[in-house]
Amino acid sequence: MSMGNRNLRRGISRRQFVVRSATATTTAANLGRSQAAEPTAAAGPGLAMGTRVGEVTDTSAIVWARLTARPSRNADGPKFVGHVNRKEEQPPIDNVDALFGACPGMAGRLRVRYRPRKVTGEWPATPWADVSGETDFSHQFPLVGLSPATPYEFEIDTTPEATIGRGRFETAPAAATPAEVCFCVTTCLMVADLDHEDGFQIFPAMQALEPRFVVFTGDSVYFDSERPRAESIELARYHWQRMYSLPRHTELLRKVASYWEKDDHDTHSDDSWPAMRPMGTFTFAQGQQVYHEYVPLAGRLYRTFRWGSGLQVWFTDGRDFRSPNNMPDGPDKTIWGVEQKAWLKQTLATSAARWKVLVSPTPIVGPDRKTKNDNHSNAGFTHEGDEFRQWVRDNVAGNFFVVCGDRHWQYHSVHPATGLNEFACGPGSDVHASGSPGYNAAYHKFHRVKGGFLSVLASPERISFRHHDVRGQIVYQWQPG
Repeated sequence: MSMGNRNLRRGISRRQFVVRSATATTTAANLGRSQAAEPTAAAGPGLAMGTRVGEVTDTSAIVWARLTARPSRNADGPKFVGHVNRKEEQPPIDNVDALFGACPGMAGRLRVRYRPRKVTGEWPATPWADVSGETDFSHQFPLVGLSPATPYEFEIDTTPEATIGRGRFETAPAAATPAEVCFCVTTCLMVADLDHEDGFQIFPAMQALEPRFVVFTGDSVYFDSERPRAESIELARYHWQRMYSLPRHTELLRKVASYWEKDDHDTHSDDSWPAMRPMGTFTFAQGQQVYHEYVPLAGRLYRTFRWGSGLQVWFTDGRDFRSPNNMPDGPDKTIWGVEQKAWLKQTLATSAARWKVLVSPTPIVGPDRKTKNDNHSNAGFTHEGDEFRQWVRDNVAGNFFVVCGDRHWQYHSVHPATGLNEFACGPGSDVHASGSPGYNAAYHKFHRVKGGFLSVLASPERISFRHHDVRGQIVYQWQPG
């Protein structure tokens, strides 16, 4: 969603690009030159972005870590503030590593030691991995042969041998095991719209629910809509560093497993597809590269995970395989691509889980604004949207639901023709909420233009979808039957 109109409403000039440091406010003309303060954090090495665990199954997981030159993010240096309009000119930035919130990387070696929690004795360890600028000093460590439904703890070491990080997670129950599972879903996280200096209020609110995992549906950073615009791959990496080194964010992600999807703003730019023109020197392909550097992910972007006998979740990708938005609609126009769509239908049709939840980066039901043309609820993708909604009605029983991100408001919608239920989790803060076309009685059971998140509580007997405000209070709850 473009932020240009919001910039004007908030009085942000299109001509002046202002940054702030801890001690002064400077104009853009001086950025990266005399005003570029040296970072003041203590010496490293460290994990300034913490650590995170993704792609958890009943027997495996991936631990992500990035070696940094210091244990914490830059506490000083030029600080970018606010939203941008695409037409404003961005000054040259000579030293990205000196910016406020940057986490300069460091070459070295890392390994992970892990074991079930509350178990004494030796720690199994992964092989040592050399990290370098080739992956922006990050590495993904696959852990295999784990026990189902088991809490694990892990430590991250560097050389000379020193533990520089710790974390924990819990594996999924085996597919035949009855279990109650809680998970949370979030979207649309922009530094310019933070509601606390330590990170979004939704992060401790989600953590307080003790979810088994959190899903980031995309727009986890905004390359194009907030300062500094990612006009180079270095600035794109800076967006991830600045956001995911905030203390509330590192605290959640080192204790709760996560699954990640990407959308337009954290791939390249608003409503983007693979043939997009570069933003400065920053290309769509580089956006794909940076995503894999900062997210625990192995293999293809579309995948599904079983969490006991009651629940199976699906994650799709809507950017890498899509047709151009401006292509005329028809049977060949697609968001998912031929292979991903066939996979989605096949795995849904053969799933034995009681509850099937598709977590989609973008809406499938909506409704959305008439001016948008980027998702399955829009006119530009009517053919594929109608095809999938009809297929679900004909082939999947009433135990299938869609949870989506991307929209800057919360809702529960029911598609009038097919009965498909969709829940939009809402943006990360109240100030980021906007853009709704309004309450629509033909679709909405619930509609709220505020920030927050969604939680889902599933067992073999029942499933419940709960919208929360930014502090975690339930503002709407629904369950079938």
